Amino acid sequence: MMSITRRARNFSILDRSFGRTISRGYATVTELPRPPPPTEEPHVETFSAPSKPRLYYTRPPLKADLPRVQKRWPFILAFATLGVSAWAAFLLFATNQEKISSSVVKRIMQTVRENEELKDMLGDAIRPEPAWYLNGDPWINGSINLPQGNVDLSFRLKGHQGSGTLYFTSIRKAKGQPFTPLRFRVIGDDKRVVNLSSQTSSSGMSNERS
Repeated sequence: MMSITRRARNFSILDRSFGRTISRGYATVTELPRPPPPTEEPHVETFSAPSKPRLYYTRPPLKADLPRVQKRWPFILAFATLGVSAWAAFLLFATNQEKISSSVVKRIMQTVRENEELKDMLGDAIRPEPAWYLNGDPWINGSINLPQGNVDLSFRLKGHQGSGTLYFTSIRKAKGQPFTPLRFRVIGDDKRVVNLSSQTSSSGMSNERS
C-alpha cells in the first residue's frame, strides 16, 4: 500500500514538471491595433451594356497575307532554252566556216572570177557577199557531202556593179568517178542569168574524201 502511494506521488510530480515545460514552449501573441473602418463608400464602375468576351487565341493570318513562293521552273526553262539556242548557233557557225574553207567553194570562186560574162554583169572584185551577223563572213546555204557524192550549194555574190545568187549542184554517180556538175549558174538581182561552164575541177572535191 505504501509503494502504491509513493508511485502516485511520483506521477503527480512528473505531470506538474511536464506541464511546466510545455507551457514554457509556447510564445505569447499580442494583437496589433486594427485600422479604422473606411468612412467613404467604395467607387463602383457601371457599364451600359454587357462586355464582349475576348478571344483566347491569336487568329492565324489570312492566305492573302502569306508570302508568295516564286516559281523556279520559268527561270530553269529560260536558261535551258538559252543554252540550247547558243549551242545550235555555235554548230551552225562552225558548219558554215567549214563550208567556206572547203576546196569546193574555193574552186567555185576561182571559176567565177575568171568568167568574163559574169564580170560584165557584176563587175570586178567579185566576192561572196558578207553577212552582218557573221562578222563579215558569207552565209553558205546547202551541204557538202563528198563521201556520199553530193554537193548542193547556194550563196550570194557581190561585185562593184551589182549582186546575185550563185547555185551549184554536183553529184558523183559511183565511187571513184569524178563529180558531174548539174547546175552552175548565177542569177543577178536584175533577173539576168549567167550559166557558167563546168570549169570546176573534180580534183579539189576528191581531195576532201574521208
